Amino acid sequence: MEDIYIIGVGMTQFGRLLDRSVYDMVGEAVTLALKDANCETGDIGSAYYATLTNGLFQGQTAIPGPIAMRRLGIEGIPVFTVENACASGSSAFNLATLALRAGSCHIALAVGVEKMNIPDKAKMFSAFDGGWDVSTAEQNKATLMAMGDGVVPPPGTMSERPYSVFMDVYAALCRHHMKTYGTTQRQIAAVAAKNHQHSVHNPLSQYREPCTIEQVLAAPPISYPLTLLMCSPISDGAAAVVLCNANGLKRLQGAAGRAVRVLASVVQTGSTRGLDEPSKIVAHRAAVKAYEQAGVSPSDVDVAEVHDATAMGEILNTESLMLVPIGEGGPAAERGEFTVGGRIPVNPSGGLESKGHPIGATGLGQIHELVTQIRGEAGKRQVEGARIAIQENGGGLFGIEEAVVVVNIFARQ
Repeated sequence: MEDIYIIGVGMTQFGRLLDRSVYDMVGEAVTLALKDANCETGDIGSAYYATLTNGLFQGQTAIPGPIAMRRLGIEGIPVFTVENACASGSSAFNLATLALRAGSCHIALAVGVEKMNIPDKAKMFSAFDGGWDVSTAEQNKATLMAMGDGVVPPPGTMSERPYSVFMDVYAALCRHHMKTYGTTQRQIAAVAAKNHQHSVHNPLSQYREPCTIEQVLAAPPISYPLTLLMCSPISDGAAAVVLCNANGLKRLQGAAGRAVRVLASVVQTGSTRGLDEPSKIVAHRAAVKAYEQAGVSPSDVDVAEVHDATAMGEILNTESLMLVPIGEGGPAAERGEFTVGGRIPVNPSGGLESKGHPIGATGLGQIHELVTQIRGEAGKRQVEGARIAIQENGGGLFGIEEAVVVVNIFARQ
């Protein structure tokens, strides 16, 4: 991966953007990324467009990528629509790196978008229904919920309001970790409080209000041990990344000085494993491959963005990335190790819980943050001396874990 670079990033604000269309948001993100890269639409040799809900919510059930790109004047090139659930954006990024490595183009674009806030609330939540094998939905739920057996939710800690079934699944993952490693609800709340604090300094975040651990614990319950402030919101938004290989970098005047190297890009699907086999966790296997590809180790990482659809996700994924030992994510969070200024800052953007989670754009939003950090342009949330960064983004469920995980590693030029 030594000759693959990120040369431009762009991102809209994430949030409940009722007055903005899909094409409006894509246009803003791509325009910003092209300007950042100092290149034009005609320089793009291939494009990868990530989305989950364009078909279901906007009715564009086919060719959303070619349509969105053609509207921007990006035409006459290969354009691919990519869907990999919550890992769609990162998967689009990975495909762009493969095209560049193969030499089929020299400059590529990865863009992701979602407009998920729609008037029909029942339809809005239905977007998540296909995130597992729909032919075995009840069996899937039973298998995943069984992971939480042995921890009884206290009275009043389960919401009576409708929400995605995946919140119950995430809660079961929490309870399994609690009974296996002694993780506490307060430690999970510490992750959420930290991410809400980080987001105060991110002008593109959906939420920018700080909160304490006590406020997180006192928030409305969702599914024990999760409260509302521990969970990512429904979000709209877009993000884009322009990449190039060495030949592309030579073509773009002034790009080299701000280019960020892509040291590794790995896509890993899950495999059959038992709950007592953490070494086979899909995110861990992806991380092992990524570190080997990059030629770095977990101790070299200065900053991380990980998938935290709930606060528990940050704990699980920091462990899988070997930033802390298995079972130590909760205590590390409570000690402040994942805070900007701590030992290994995680989700300085505010994470999915605060920055927002527009599914197709989520992974590219993480990359936007890490490029900003490596360039030293993150302002009050800047991680001092950030040189090597790791990103983890998971999508869907199969068996007892994510169906697919993408891990990318980046470095300063």
